[in-house]
Amino acid sequence: MRRIAVVVLAGVLVVAAASPALAAGVQSNGKSLVVLSGDAYVPAGQTVESVVTFDGAVLVNGHVRGAVVAFNGPVTITGSIDGNVVVFDGVLTIASGARVSGNVFADRRTIAPTATVAGTVQPIARIAWGLSWASLIFGLAMWLAIALSVLALGLLLLWLAPRAAGATAQAGTTAVPAAIGWGLGVFVGLPTLAMIAIVTLVGIPLGLGVLLALALIFAIGQTVGVWTFGRAVAPNGSPLRSFVIGWAIASGVAVIPFVGGAVWLAATIYGLGALSVAAYRARRAPVEPATAPQVPPMPVSM
Repeated sequence: MRRIAVVVLAGVLVVAAASPALAAGVQSNGKSLVVLSGDAYVPAGQTVESVVTFDGAVLVNGHVRGAVVAFNGPVTITGSIDGNVVVFDGVLTIASGARVSGNVFADRRTIAPTATVAGTVQPIARIAWGLSWASLIFGLAMWLAIALSVLALGLLLLWLAPRAAGATAQAGTTAVPAAIGWGLGVFVGLPTLAMIAIVTLVGIPLGLGVLLALALIFAIGQTVGVWTFGRAVAPNGSPLRSFVIGWAIASGVAVIPFVGGAVWLAATIYGLGALSVAAYRARRAPVEPATAPQVPPMPVSM
């Protein structure tokens, strides 16, 4: 969970930076300072918005309006920080006369007696603990949203097109390799073709239309995949019963951490493949010629 916390916090800080400066060494330009590999230095008399380093030391002799975050490297503060100071892996030194208006999160730290920390001083595990709970709540909310969306869309499709649902389930259960292959092709091919169309400029409207429709297309594929799985598990009984059983099993497995994404992805790919196979079979099915109704012979009067 600590790695997850690091990645989440890094993304939030980088996105929030107004004009981040990506650098390989010391650099201060009055804006946010983001250093991928190297040292970050804020000289005395200069002010920056925030400082983020991924691998390197931090020395702040000037003023930072926001936060100072270091993932791997020592941090030394002799100036002033208006925000929080977060050091994941490194030694934090707050020198005499330095001031931190926010909170301090660091496992290894040295704070001079005459330094000022207006907030609290806590170990880095405090942030990891808080983000772990936030990620858990977010994951449960996403699971609930996807599960309820699949249930609602599945019930709607069974009501609107019951025969098509039956044909799709039959295609998915009788042509498994073809469904997997077609599903992967559609899942990868549609976004690729849409991007190619956009690059050609002439196909921008078509490409944008496909990209906007991908959410609905993938949602239908996901629902069909769950329906096909339910029909395979419970082939007897009503289609509604089979769908609910498949949905309950898929949703129950998807609640497991790191498994839910794989379950919904597999359902989406397989559902798209089943739809493709069913559509192909429908086009190849022979059309029975229309027969004229037989008229009974007229009685012959003598």
